[in-house]
Amino acid sequence: MKKVTTKANQRDEGGKRQLKDIRKLLNLNYLSLLNKTYCTGEFDLPVLYCNPDVLPDYLALYTQPGDYHKTPLTGVCFYLYDSSFDGPNGLFNAIYYSDKKRLQFYKERFTGIKFFISPDYSQFGDLHKMENLVRLWKARIVSLWLTLEMHAIVIPNITYISEETFPLFCCGLEECRVVAFSTKGHVRNANERKLTKAAVKYVTDHLPLKSIVVYSVCGEDKESLELFRYAADHGIQIAIPDNMLRERNMRRNSL
Repeated sequence: MKKVTTKANQRDEGGKRQLKDIRKLLNLNYLSLLNKTYCTGEFDLPVLYCNPDVLPDYLALYTQPGDYHKTPLTGVCFYLYDSSFDGPNGLFNAIYYSDKKRLQFYKERFTGIKFFISPDYSQFGDLHKMENLVRLWKARIVSLWLTLEMHAIVIPNITYISEETFPLFCCGLEECRVVAFSTKGHVRNANERKLTKAAVKYVTDHLPLKSIVVYSVCGEDKESLELFRYAADHGIQIAIPDNMLRERNMRRNSL
């Protein structure tokens, strides 16, 4: 059917082009993502949804593209130093500045990936509060892009600084049935173990969870599972997918 162009259509299309141009001029390109969800809480954090029927069975780090399709249910995660995935040419900047060439690079890189863990932008208690907020916001923006542009399942990564920050960092996840934790760097230190257990208890008590996906590099699951005992005792599935370091350490333990 031939499209009929009327003056009204021309005005509407012209208005959309003008709005798009204004967004680009003002570096507000991310609004095209936010307009497809809603924001909540004191800081208007984007809301995420996650309720998959299946879970990833292998987790590849962002820097391991050779493992992105190791299994049909492989997920990609970002448990790395921030500079590995968030440099000047990182995905967030490509979204923020609507860098079409760079966005195409990421679309090609991530083609066919079914699962992502939302980016793990590092949080620190001695950073400026605004910096930690920006990093949390960036993770939400990238998660929306992966969901809407790559049509992937994005499992929210639970980050935190202290028990006082649990409500803020979980804001907008109230309808998620699955979340992710990393135990990397949290198993050996007593204070980190205590804080992780408190975070697990908080999400168990405040989110309608059915599963928690855990990124663990331990050669044995006993120590990692102990961190999630409270959730398991409340009927939440604790899933620990394989990853390259975990497989290597398990082989070492078997020798």
